[in-house]
Order: sequence, then C-alpha cells, then structure tokens
Amino acid sequence: MCGIVGYVGPRQCVEVILSGLRKLEYRGYDSAGVAVVGNGPLAVARAKGKLKNLVDRLAEKPLSGTTGIGHTRWATHGRPSDENAHPHAYGGVAVVHNGIIENHLELKEQLTGRGHRFSSETDTEIFAHLIAEELAAGAADLPAAVRGCLKQVRGTYAIAVVAEKRPGEIVAAKNASPLVVGYGNGESFLASDVPAILEYTRDVVYLEEGELAFLTAKGVTVEGRDGVATVRKPRRIEWSAVAAEKEGHKHFMHKEIFEQPRAVADTIRGRISLENGDVTLDGLELSEESARKLSRMVVVACGTSWHAGLSGRAMVEQLARLPVEVELASEFRYRDPIVGPDTLVLAISQSGETADTLAAVKEAKRRGAPAVAICNVVGSAIPRECAEPASGAGPGAPCGTLHTHAGPEIGVASTKAFTTQLAALFLLAVRLGRLRGTLSRDEGVKQLEALRQIPLWMEQVIRQEPAVMPVAKRCAQARDVLFLGRGTQFPVALEGALKLKEISYIHAEGYAAGEMKHGPIALIDENLPVVVLATREPAYEKTLGNMEEVRARGGQVFAVVSEGDTQAASLAQIALTVPLAPPQLTPLLSILPLQFLAYHVADLKGTDVDQPRNLAKSVTVE
Repeated sequence: MCGIVGYVGPRQCVEVILSGLRKLEYRGYDSAGVAVVGNGPLAVARAKGKLKNLVDRLAEKPLSGTTGIGHTRWATHGRPSDENAHPHAYGGVAVVHNGIIENHLELKEQLTGRGHRFSSETDTEIFAHLIAEELAAGAADLPAAVRGCLKQVRGTYAIAVVAEKRPGEIVAAKNASPLVVGYGNGESFLASDVPAILEYTRDVVYLEEGELAFLTAKGVTVEGRDGVATVRKPRRIEWSAVAAEKEGHKHFMHKEIFEQPRAVADTIRGRISLENGDVTLDGLELSEESARKLSRMVVVACGTSWHAGLSGRAMVEQLARLPVEVELASEFRYRDPIVGPDTLVLAISQSGETADTLAAVKEAKRRGAPAVAICNVVGSAIPRECAEPASGAGPGAPCGTLHTHAGPEIGVASTKAFTTQLAALFLLAVRLGRLRGTLSRDEGVKQLEALRQIPLWMEQVIRQEPAVMPVAKRCAQARDVLFLGRGTQFPVALEGALKLKEISYIHAEGYAAGEMKHGPIALIDENLPVVVLATREPAYEKTLGNMEEVRARGGQVFAVVSEGDTQAASLAQIALTVPLAPPQLTPLLSILPLQFLAYHVADLKGTDVDQPRNLAKSVTVE
C-alpha cells in the first residue's frame, strides 16, 4: 500500500523521488510528501490527496538538495490530512514508514513525559522522536541511532530516515514490510517496490527481515540485526519499464485484461510435457514421496487470491484426489489451526507481500507444516519465507514458489494476476496428480492439451468485448447486482462481484446459485440485475432452474454461457458466450466478461478505475 522512495547522489533528489512515487501510485494512497537534506536545514513538503497536489506545492516552493526521501500514504493511524502525511520530522530527523507500530501509544506517553510534543495523529512520528533522542544522547552515527530506536519499537515497519546533520546519508530498515535498495554509479536508490527505481537502475537487493541498509552516493552497506555487515549480491531486474505503460489503452486495468492471454501463456510455457502428460514446477520442490505422504492441502490467501484458491480446490481434488481447505489468511492464524507435517500449506499472493498471508505461512511453518507459494513477484517476502522447508516438516518436505509470469500489474483491481494464478494452480494439480498416482499419463496429456488451448480461447473472448456494453449500461444504473454460479463458477461469481464493487462502488454480491432460495431470492425484482454463470458443467441444469426462478420474479437476467448453448441463452435478456472448455478450466474464460463488465460500468460512472478509493494494491498491514 504506502510507497517509499529514497535517493542519494549528485542529482536533485526531488525529481527522482517524484518520478518514483508516480510509479507507485498503483499501490493506493491518500497523501504524499518529501523530505530533502541539503546544505541547510531539513526541508519537508506534504500534501493531502493525489500526488499532483504535492507537485503543485513544490512548484510554488521548490526544495533543493541531493539527498531525500518520499512517501505516498494510505491512512492507518489518523485521518488523511497534510499533518498526517509523511515524512514526519522532529529534531532535524525525517522519517517515512510503511507498517504499524503496535506499542506507539505506550511510547508516545513516555516521550510526552520527557517533554516531546507531537504534531500528528500517526504512529510513524514516534520514529522521528526516538531517533532524534538517540542522536542527542550521543549515538555514534545515524545507523546506530536507528538501531537504538528500533529496539524500543514493536510492530511492522519499512522505514527510511534522513537527518539534517547527516547530509548524504539515508538509513533504511525492514520488518515485515517490503524494501528494496538500488545500486547506481555514484548514486544509490531506495523503494518499497522495484518499478519506482527501474528508470535509474536494474541492480537491486531486497532487504531481509531485520536488516538495515546504509545508503550514500558511494554505495550501500547492508547490516543484520546485530549491526554486522552482510554481503548481498545485487539481482539484475530484466523486465522492461515499458511494461508499465498503457500502450494506448484508456486505463491500466483495460490493458491488463488484454494482456491475459500472453500472461497465461507465459505462465504455462516451458512447464508442460505433452509427451509425459506431466508438468515441471520450476522453483518448487515436490517429490513423489512427499506428495504421497500428504493427507490434505490448506490454501491461505486474501481477496482475489482467495477466489483463485477456491477454484484451485476443485482442480486439486479432482486431479490429485487430495482434500483441500481454502482459508482466509486473515482468519487462519487466530483460530489455533490444525496443521502439521502431512498438511501442505499453499500461500497465494500477487505481490508476495500480503501481510496476513505472510503471517499465516509463518504460523503454519511454526507448527511443522510444509509451505509453498504461488506468487507473481520474484524475491518478495512470501517466496523468501517458503524458500526453506519448515523445521518440523522432515527431510524432503515441499518448499519453494511457483512463480506466475503476469508481469507488472498496475491496476489496483487484479485481473491478470487472477488468471495466471488459476493457470499455476492447474499446473500444480496436474503435478500432484501424477506424483500421487491419481492421474494417468493419458489423462494428463488430455488435461494439458486443454490448458494449452486456454490463451487462444481467451483471445476469442476478448474480441467479444463490445457485447458487454449493453449489460454494462444496465448495471451502471443499478444500486445492487447479484452474481450467481455453481461448482467451478461459484468462485467466478465471487470474483465478478468483487471487481464490480471495487471500481464502480456499486454494491455487488457473489452467491452460490443453489443457495439463492435460502435468502437472496427476496431481493429479486425488476430493478435487480442478476448475472448468472451458466456454462456447461455437472450442475448446468440446476443453474437453468435458478435462471427461471429469477425470470419468474421479474429480475433482469444476464448470463455467461458456453458457445453454441441456445437453451441457456434463451433464458437471458443478454447472453455473453465463452468457448466450451473442461469445467476446471472454464473460470479462466468466464471471468473475462465479468472483468470487462466491471471495467465498463466504472468507466461509464466516471470513477477512478486504476486507483479506486480506499483501496491499495499491496496490503502490507493487517
């Protein structure tokens, strides 16, 4: 969510910082600010609202200096305001912070008792006061002052610190929130995500838990919790900055919907062996012995990734005959979960930094369960946590990450991350089935041949985008929209409803169609659009019955149906078609009309499609 950018070197830092913050706008924010250290006093500029407000303020009163930090804030403690925007400064020290200080009230009371006065409602301001105290008490240098502060703090953080008496220096530290440092020629960079600094450098190091980085124009020193320097080899980032451009599309979300055939193709490319009817899961350690020992799988995820997990449950249970539970990560670790060495915990996250999912993985590993991940971002926190087997899981236990190849996803409402996660889940299901002996070679070949057709079928659906417009115009006038689906289409209904509410602000609800008579049927009248996922699958005829029930009560029926199905189409005011695919793979196709529906409804209503209010791309706090 919140974004951090830092720079030290020969350039005027404000230009570099603002460029980086623009690249992080996709994360969601409600205010922005910069702090600059030059030859004079520390200078800070902050503004509520969009980044343009800060740019306008800096145009009126420019800040000069070659060392600085910047931030886009998503409010946790304190309302969105100029006063609560980061950076926060005290005693010549300025700090930006992602995360939450759990003991901030206790620390604030202690500092107030020592004569400190606070100018914001935030927990972050605590950092500036504590670091200033450490410097005043004689800390040897800025890194020592930051370490002294962090010993008093309890919670999660990614921080960047500058001090007016230490020009040319930035200190950064990480605990459960992402930070990456970039290496340049006579300059150094800092960010909470790689796109912010990719314009300037491709050589980066992701900070590990508890690490502290000391940045100067001469280079970067990374230290562990004990203050001892560690040797970290920079990683070369290969993907192009052009990938973050809209390429002629009105919004990033629209562009990313169109990118899905390529993204899914990239995710499955090189991993399928049609000759053997099997799959290679590069980066994920999974042996036949460990697969056969498993008694169940538990998926932990949030939001869109949770919906992907629900679809993945059907894939794994059918192909690998392994029981699967799908847990909301935010609930998992608070209910004393029953997992152990025979339970495979699968974490799904687009960013790899989702705080609740990361915490769920750590809790599962603490209980001896092997943990693996499906993730889009290489080197992020969840893949790093899954890189090593749990201590109690035994030798040869599964570990590692199956990376999707969606590329950068800028729109807050996830699209291509969802479909690539589904593709990765199908690959995992096939692999588990082959290892466990529940999927024959011939059946594996059949399943993988169908998967290989998905990108072509997706392109076919995308070409039908104009057919969605009449449905979008009707839904844009509604206060509520109901999405119904059965079997593999129930998670698609949930995801379609989530997309619509996220970006159009229309109340939408996804429901299992078989449950409609147990309550939601009371909502149906002539003003309620009902979107039904009526593709061909085992419960198809039951879904037709649900459509009849909606029609009988005057509801507006819009349906997603399989190509050539005139029966389901006849029951809908408007029918959107998708190719006839195996039921386990149909969600990769049926979600596309719903993504287009949400997009066009939001565009018709004039909402901020790529950066919807109150939302953030990467949820790095609980």
